[in-house]
This record gives sequence, C-alpha cells and structure tokens, in this order.
Amino acid sequence: MARNLGGFLVLIAAALIYSSALASYIFQPISDSHRSAALELFNSLGGSFPSVEETYEELRTFEVLGIDKRSDISTAACQSVSEILGSSSSTLKDLFYALKVNGILKCDIKEDVFEGVASRLQAAVSGASALLDFYYSVGGLALIKGQTTKDDLYLADAEGVFQSIKALSQSDGRWRYNSNNPESSTLAAGLALEALAGIVSLSSSEIDQSLISTTKNDILKLFDSIEKYDDGAFYFDEKLVGAREHQGALSTTSSVVRGLTAFAAVASGSLNLPSGKILGLAKIFLAIGIPGDAKDLFNQVDSLAFLESNTVSIPLILSLPATVLSLTKKDALKVKVNTVLGSNAPPLTVNLLRVFRSGSKDTLLTESQELKFDPENAVYTLDALPKSVDVGKYTFVFETVLHDSDHKNLYATGGQTRIPIFFTGVIEVDTAEIAVLDSDLGSIETKKKIDLAGDNTVSLSANHLQKLRLSFQLSTPLGHAFKPHQAILKLTHETKVEHIFLMRSSGKQFEIILDFLGMVEKFFYLSGRYNVQLTVGDAVMENSFLKAVGHINLDLPEPPEKAPQPPAQPLDPNLIHGPKAEIAHIFRVPEKLPPKELSLTFLGLTLLPFLGFLLGLLRLGVNLKNFPSSSVPAMFAALFHLGIAAVLLLYVLFWLKLDLFTTLKGLGFLGAFLMFVGHRILSHLASSSSKLKSA
Repeated sequence: MARNLGGFLVLIAAALIYSSALASYIFQPISDSHRSAALELFNSLGGSFPSVEETYEELRTFEVLGIDKRSDISTAACQSVSEILGSSSSTLKDLFYALKVNGILKCDIKEDVFEGVASRLQAAVSGASALLDFYYSVGGLALIKGQTTKDDLYLADAEGVFQSIKALSQSDGRWRYNSNNPESSTLAAGLALEALAGIVSLSSSEIDQSLISTTKNDILKLFDSIEKYDDGAFYFDEKLVGAREHQGALSTTSSVVRGLTAFAAVASGSLNLPSGKILGLAKIFLAIGIPGDAKDLFNQVDSLAFLESNTVSIPLILSLPATVLSLTKKDALKVKVNTVLGSNAPPLTVNLLRVFRSGSKDTLLTESQELKFDPENAVYTLDALPKSVDVGKYTFVFETVLHDSDHKNLYATGGQTRIPIFFTGVIEVDTAEIAVLDSDLGSIETKKKIDLAGDNTVSLSANHLQKLRLSFQLSTPLGHAFKPHQAILKLTHETKVEHIFLMRSSGKQFEIILDFLGMVEKFFYLSGRYNVQLTVGDAVMENSFLKAVGHINLDLPEPPEKAPQPPAQPLDPNLIHGPKAEIAHIFRVPEKLPPKELSLTFLGLTLLPFLGFLLGLLRLGVNLKNFPSSSVPAMFAALFHLGIAAVLLLYVLFWLKLDLFTTLKGLGFLGAFLMFVGHRILSHLASSSSKLKSA
C-alpha cells in the first residue's frame, strides 16, 4: 500500500513546494480569517481577564478588526478599570493600560478620579529616571488629556522631560532602559519615541526644534540597522545582550512602528524615510499570515492599524485572489490593490511590465499592458495572457501608478512588484501502445494500443527471451513537449511482489523497454501473472493519472539453488487490526420439559387450596369487629392490608415475568412498609384490648 501511494505523495510534495514558494512572495491584507482567529484566540471566559494589559490587547484587536464584543466584556472590564484608577496602590503600568481600556469602552469614570490619577502621574514624571517610568506616566497623562474635558493638562517642564528621555538615546538610534544599564535596545527605541510624542502633545509651548531634528536623525540611524528578507519584508530584531527575556522580531518591529507613527504625527516636517521601507514593514506583518498566539495577533493587527493611518507613508499591497490559474478553463488573471487592512486603494493604474518563466531569463512580454479596472469589485483584470504562456511557473512583474500626484508622497506602492504565478492545464496523451518484442530480432510479436484516458484490459504473454515495450507521447496545450515530475511503470506479481521502473523521455516521446532475459534475477524467477500499472503526474498536469493497463503472463526459467528470494511481504493491516472471526459459543442443551397441558393442570391444582380458603371465608363469614373505627388507626389498618395484597401481587409478577433480584428488592421495600404500618395497628389493638380489660 505504501508503494502504491508513493507516486502521489511525491506529487503532493511537489505541489506543496510550489505553493509555499508562491506564498512566500504574495502578501494578502487583513481578511475574515483574522477575525475568526481573533474570536478563537481571545476567549474572555465570561469576563474574567488575567490582566488589564491583556484586556486592552483583546479590545484593541477587536476594535481594529471591526468585531463588536464590547457589550460582552464592558461590565467586567469597566469594573476592573474603576478599581485600578481608584486605588492608590496601582502600578504605573496598570494605570496606563486601564486608561487605554477606558479609551475604548468609555467607562463612567468621575472627573475627580481622573484628577487624582493625573496628579499621581505628574509626580511620577518628575521623579522618573527609567525609560519605562517615563513611558507609562507620560503615556497615561496623554490618554487622560484625550478622555477628559480639561484643556489645561500640561507637563510643567516638558522640554526638560524630553531631554531626560533623550539622554538615554545611543548613537545607533537605539535607547537604553535606564542610565545605569549600558545595554541599548531596539524595542526600547520604540517606547522612547512614543514617550517623546506624548511629551510633545502635553507641552504648553513648542518643543525646541533642535531636539525634534535630533530625534529625527536618531530615527534615520535606527532604520540604518533594519534587516530585510528576500521577499522585500523589512524588520527590526532585538540585539540586547543579557536581557532577562528575549523579544522576537515581531514585538520589536511592532514597538518601533508604534513609536515611529506616534512621533511622526506630532513632529513638524517630514522624516525623510524611504517609502519602500515603510512598505517593507507592512509586509513583515502580513508575511506571518494568521498568528497562532494572541499576543502576536495583537502586535500584527495593532501595527498594521498604525501603518494604515500614519503620516509618513501609507502602504498599498498588490495581491492576487488566485495564484494558480488554469489554461484549460481560461481563468482570468486578476489583481487587487488594497491598504494593509483591506480598504480600497486610491485611483491608480496597474500595468503588467514583464513576464518570464521561472528558471529562465527569456522575457515573454516586452511591451507593458494595462489591466482593466472593475470598479464594482475593485479588481484589475488582464484581458489576455501572453500567447507564449504555457503550463508551468512564471514570474509576472506589475507596476502601480497613482493618478493623483499628491498621493505619491502619501502612499507607498513599492514600484515594481514581482508575483510568481502557477499555470496548469490538460496535457495531451497520444500514441500510447504496449508491445512484446522478440529479443533477438527486435521484431514485434504482439502490439496493442491503449487508451490512457479510459479503461484498459490488455492481456499479453511473454517468456524470458522476449522484451516488453511501453510508449506514449505528452504535449502541452501549446503543443510543446512536456516532461512530468513522474512517469512510472509498475509490474505487480500475483504474490504482491512489486517492480517499479522510471520511464525516460526524448522530446514528446516516452518509452521503456524491459529485457526479461537480463532481469530474471530482479524478478526472482517468479513466473505467472503480472499486473501492469502506469503513473504519470505533475503539479501542472490537471489530468494526472494512475491507470491499470492490463496484465502480462511471464514464463521465466526455474530458479537455481542460490537464486535470490523475493522479499517478505508486509502483513495486511486489515488482518492485524481488522475484525476478528466470529466466535460460536456452544451452550448446554436445555432439559426436556413436560407437555404444556400437564403444566397447566398442575398450576390449577396449586390454586385449589387458595380457592378453598376463599370459599371458607365466605362460608364462615368475615369478622370485622376489631377493625378500628377512628380515622388514623383505620388508615394504618387499610394500608397494612393493602401491603399484604401488594406482596401477593409481587409473587404473581415473579411467577409471570420478574427475576429473583428484582422481586427481592421489591419485597424488601414492602417488608419495611408492612413492619411500620403493622406495628402501628397492632399497638392500637393492644391498647384497645387493655382498656377493655381495665373497664
């Protein structure tokens, strides 16, 4: 079974290699798959949150993705926010994230609570020396300013605080977490830029432009250390030595993006950053697809949201709804251009500049073609493929041109975009035939044509002095020679011994000749029937097939004494793990029973004493003088007699259908009941008898 599947497993592997190669160069904007992942990863468990930071990450992710979950978690989250803001023991970090949560949920927080938190944060800014203290306290004050009606919330010495944070910067654009630690961090640079942006927004007067210019130069130096993948994605990696925990490239890049966009929003003038690097930052977040971790998903979505609305350069992503197109079905090549969150792009033109086959430098298209825009579906469509495009993998080079000249400084298109596209089609199979040849003369003794598109029942015979030849031709939809990934001939003996042969090609022609005289040892001298099977498959071949051609009866010589033995065949899994044979149990033959009439006669004789008892009661009369007259004793007397009747009825049911255990359980319950009511009625009778004797 493993060998039977081997060919198709290789085909699947080849297809996966192609698909992975395509995926590595194609970036898709945020989609519904991200929304489904967010709902699965962020599970609030009835409003119980591990921390206010994770609460904010969940709310922020839902907000960016347009998922309305506020009503489900607002009550518990707002209660947590009120407790944190109202507590004097809350940390700066908790206050910061509580204010972020409040910015989304708009909880009912009183003004005096905000004033108390603002006073505490201002005091923290004055005494801060570490970067994180500046980050949380300044960020908290900036959030309070945006959530209250107070317009006079400013930092007393904004420029001095700016210089205190700037003193932690390094010559390479990175920042230190505090003055006592000489190690610098890229992630800290993002935090510092966010804090500096908050100081600018909280300053009552304009910050010295020399400080702003120096910070811009720090940003340019930081971007000099940016790293790049072959697919055009840019990222920052943490290089802090001796850190207590390693920060990955995703969280580090996300920190820099937040700081960059925040500072660019408040700083005057341009940062002079290349738009290609901003586009590359967007690509690194899109290249990870759908993260499997909630923190990574938050960093991805939050960073893309900042890039979507940044004032430096808004990235535009060129993507293809389908990167595998069928020439047989005449699939149209469609292109979409969106922002990173999937919004429509501004008016632009998409041009196809060049097309060349992967692994070849020959260009198939020399004149550019403009794709037609469908405003209803926001899709650009290529009217017709270049005539020389055949099945296989090609690289298409697209160019996006913005219509409005003012948009060139606002959007980042990346210039030319190279997209690998995979074309499939139906491969034509012609002149397929199988023949038995004479070994000496090479003349054809038996030849039969086979239909590789239908069913075949070819029957051949040969001996060890003859040869077997199988041939066919393969051609692409354009008539070119086609060489598939696999062309395999397999002969299977009736004892399940398999022999696999690879077919060779010359142009369109595929042929294999098996000389049985030189292969008797390979066939282990096994004469008999061999089933012939042909497998032809490729990732671009829509009509890949595994066909049973027929069978051939081989007459091979007797094996010598030391001839190799055929390999032991693996046991059939169905024999090991399949259903076992049914076990037939032999039971004791039941004893011979008396006739039915005799049994019924005996039953009638056993009932005669009971009938005689009833007749005797009727004859003598029933004495009811001692039956109690008061209500309670009368009730117990009636229950006692009903219990006796129930016991008799239970005996009857036991005789008819009940088993012994069920009868004993019922009898135990009735026995306890009779003991209780019988004791009560006997006590009453004894009491009545003693009263009569005393009277």
